[in-house]
Amino acid sequence: MTREERIAKLHTLIKKRVLVLDGAMGTMIQGYKLSEEDFRGERLKNHAHDVKGNNELISIVRPDILLDIHLEYYRAGADFAETNTFSATRIAQADYHLEDLAYEMNVESARIARKAADIAESETPGRVCFVAGVLGPTNRTASISPLVNDPGFRNVNFDQLREAYKESTRGLIEGGADTILVETIFDTLNAKAALFAVDEVFEELGITLPVMISGTITDMSGRLLSGQTPEAFWNSLKHVKPFSIGLNCALGAKEMRPHIDTLSRVSDAHVSAHPNAGLPNEMGEYDQSPEMMADLVGEFAVSGLVNIVGGCCGTTPAHIKAIADAVKADKPRALPEIEPKLRLSGLEAFTAS
Repeated sequence: MTREERIAKLHTLIKKRVLVLDGAMGTMIQGYKLSEEDFRGERLKNHAHDVKGNNELISIVRPDILLDIHLEYYRAGADFAETNTFSATRIAQADYHLEDLAYEMNVESARIARKAADIAESETPGRVCFVAGVLGPTNRTASISPLVNDPGFRNVNFDQLREAYKESTRGLIEGGADTILVETIFDTLNAKAALFAVDEVFEELGITLPVMISGTITDMSGRLLSGQTPEAFWNSLKHVKPFSIGLNCALGAKEMRPHIDTLSRVSDAHVSAHPNAGLPNEMGEYDQSPEMMADLVGEFAVSGLVNIVGGCCGTTPAHIKAIADAVKADKPRALPEIEPKLRLSGLEAFTAS
């Protein structure tokens, strides 16, 4: 099946049932307890800087691990595999002095995910599995100063983000991604740079893929780190006409629900939710069982709030199987007709009456 045929199938399937994203790649990689030497492999044996914890390297030095993780999630019932590219930008890889590997990380991660998808499809004839090419937020923010005593300072600008995201997007497309997922957005300006870059690459390559957007509410304030409410976040980005808009990370399903309810009410795009397995405990670990999480996420579907569900930090294939089982009989959210009005966004949303 060609990528174009898979995209057409995606548009058909999402009208029939709630689709399922995979779970936490970082959680799964941590389970392998890899050493500095494992992250280096032969390729980076003599690299001058430590690389342990650079999970995006796995696609290059241990592709077998990445393939197995994707297969576990597909076999658990995930429709999408998210590429292992959360920090695969030149900007984020600068922490490890591996900027020049960013493009390769994106290509190889997408190829491995596509290989796993092909295997999963062969195991269940007639099944279609999708690869979501991930563009993460980077470790820098265009809206907030990292210096308390210099609020006007920025350690990255829009064009630097745009160029980094263009490179990563090209790699994801070359590797075989079916959609582009701009995720864990804590700064809407970063997201705008990513989405502008994606649009530029689409135009340059003569290709258009569904674009998925997922922000993160960083605490109980109900706002992104850069200050926006969910409705203002949607107003800022709806011009790109995304395939989906949603939230992931930072919160558990219980804490995320009111914000998903808001997006479901104001957005005419499909709505996604992939929360953490509860809130982290005092050790930074996630205690929510698959059954507990499935009950909470399943209620999202029962209430007609979502079209796509999945898991973020702390979620395993067992969590994704429980979630997939919980929503399999539920109808997806119907896209609402939103009355045309002047809708603006600062930190708050403004709708002209």
